[in-house]
Amino acid sequence: MKPTYLLAFVFLFNLGCSPKTFNLKWTKETAPENYITRFETSKGNFEIAVERKLSPKAADRFYQLIKHRFFDNSLFYRVNPGFVAQFGGNDSIAYQKWNSVKVPDEMVLQGNTKGSLSFARGGKETRTTDLFINLGDNSRLDTIYYNDVTGFPSFGRVTQGMEVVEKLYAGYSDNTMGDFETMLTDRVEFLRKYPDLDVIEKAYLVD
Repeated sequence: MKPTYLLAFVFLFNLGCSPKTFNLKWTKETAPENYITRFETSKGNFEIAVERKLSPKAADRFYQLIKHRFFDNSLFYRVNPGFVAQFGGNDSIAYQKWNSVKVPDEMVLQGNTKGSLSFARGGKETRTTDLFINLGDNSRLDTIYYNDVTGFPSFGRVTQGMEVVEKLYAGYSDNTMGDFETMLTDRVEFLRKYPDLDVIEKAYLVD
């Protein structure tokens, strides 16, 4: 499996966006040094603990997305057994708006071991809304060089419910990647082709 599949796909649409899905001031929010997120999914619940010091800009963006409920009702659209469970594509309007605010690149301080969380990216400043949970030891992702950036900085880890993550439907593997834009613009059609994908019902901060 080529790690270059872990690209942060960007599709720009000339559409407006309601304040409920995006507000520019949200992108200025700074995350706490440590925080916990809970994902309620169609397979069960799991939690991810984040350490901001490992990748501050990534932790800030993830915090912003979680706080403002970007991931609610989104899909684990790519689950490759033993490799990654990827999520983060939502409706095209919100996706485009979040993608328009760049996240600076950072060095890899923590490796992509099993259960760790990283942003997908496909070049300079392309960490936006797509993330993956490592389903195995993917240490090669720590140093891979692609489009002028090196590696995928991990900044969080599944601390409860890894068995849930490992049960996410993986029957489509990477086949969904070619239909990523359809997922953003025509969810009904996307789910007609891939009906068994698991859903993130809610994702939120744990007090």
